[in-house]
Amino acid sequence: MPTTTDADDPAQPPEPAGDTALPDSRTAEGRSVLRKAISGSAIGNATEWFDYGVYATTAVYLTDAFFPGDLGSIGTMLGFAISFVLRPLGGFIWGPIGDRLGRKAVLATTIILMSVATALIGLIPSHATIGIAAPILLIALRVVQGFSTGGEYGGAATFMAEYSPDSRRGRYGSFLEFGTLAGFAGGTAVVLLCQLLMSEQSMHDWGWRIPFLLALPLGAVGLFLRSQLEDSPVFTEVDDAGQAQESILGGLKDLLVNYWRPILVMSGMVVSLNIVNYTLLTYQPTYLKSSLGLSTKAASVVLLLGELAMIAAIPFFGRWSDSAGRKPMWRWSLIGLFVLAVPMYWLMGQGFGWALLGFAVLGLFYLPQLATISATFPAMFPTHVRYAGFAIGYNVSTAIFGGTAPLVNDAVIDATGFELFPAVYVMAACLIGLVSVRFLRETAGMSIRGTVIPGEPVDEHDTDPVLEQEEEAAPAEE
Repeated sequence: MPTTTDADDPAQPPEPAGDTALPDSRTAEGRSVLRKAISGSAIGNATEWFDYGVYATTAVYLTDAFFPGDLGSIGTMLGFAISFVLRPLGGFIWGPIGDRLGRKAVLATTIILMSVATALIGLIPSHATIGIAAPILLIALRVVQGFSTGGEYGGAATFMAEYSPDSRRGRYGSFLEFGTLAGFAGGTAVVLLCQLLMSEQSMHDWGWRIPFLLALPLGAVGLFLRSQLEDSPVFTEVDDAGQAQESILGGLKDLLVNYWRPILVMSGMVVSLNIVNYTLLTYQPTYLKSSLGLSTKAASVVLLLGELAMIAAIPFFGRWSDSAGRKPMWRWSLIGLFVLAVPMYWLMGQGFGWALLGFAVLGLFYLPQLATISATFPAMFPTHVRYAGFAIGYNVSTAIFGGTAPLVNDAVIDATGFELFPAVYVMAACLIGLVSVRFLRETAGMSIRGTVIPGEPVDEHDTDPVLEQEEEAAPAEE
């Protein structure tokens, strides 16, 4: 991974000056602001995925505590799935609010809701203590968690993109997904650590609650970091120029009427992104155990080692996209996954070492998509509808194709015995992604300021107060 700093790179131009200028990464003050923006954005994402990691790895304990008897694991899986059902609703509500009132206020609210809901799961009395109220409370908290997540991810990605220098949006934005993988791996690792330090009976009785409770301090740290920053400079410019949405409902109507094309393109790309994600990360432990016969601990080790390799590599891919472009990165990723999915899944069936290699190869080919999410998707929309456009397009597609991926894979394998189906499912998703990327506009290095779609030709008779101010200031900066 390159180790030079921006300050050491003379080829990097300084960022524009002004009251609402982007942080200049060539100065100590600018780098400090960027570090806070990165940390504040990424930790919310880490909190979200910490919950998913903990929930997935404590599923057996949750089933015993809340869904005894005939309900079994179906109830636990319902708790997992319900959060995805609520994500689109969260996107439709939080997104337009973020475009009307600002990113910071919404992100402060969503991280509180996410962390508190996750922590409260660790405090719910068991079914043996309060009866049917126990699973009802679990589902209710998962509803809150899913609803808040619908606004968290789109807002964090938008916030990070709008704080990042245009020429390094991929590099800085990749740290948001660093938080994704770190949160998921951290949740899994905490549960495994508890299992190692406690007896199985202690884990069953009360130990499983500890990882959920850790979400509260994690969320508190995220809230503190976010409170140290002003709203994004890009949103502030539009708001000061009187170009922000006048009403929440009006902003939603504006988005759906005038920007449905980028929503469709983004949704198609998210199909491939999330089918690969939830097949490769969420479903993988189940697949390795049930289909390939690995032990629970061996499957967890494969997943954790693969995730650690991805965490180490993700900033490199984000930085690479700033020079290579987002479209080429996505194409290489999709083509590579399409070609290698079946060979690598076959390789996983040959034993522990081969499973680790196959997972690592697919994970590394997936990274060009994952690393560039917050650089690619926010840049598909103008500032005044960016939060809502991302939140709605991403969460609707995620609810349909992301949260259902483990269920689809498991159901088809059970019904047909075809153990390579996950590879075929990934290949089909990659084809949808390749078609969608064909219509993606390249925005690497372009400004995402103003109320026009970045990279889109502007009619000479159209005006944009924000862009006009930038053009007027340009000679003075030179």
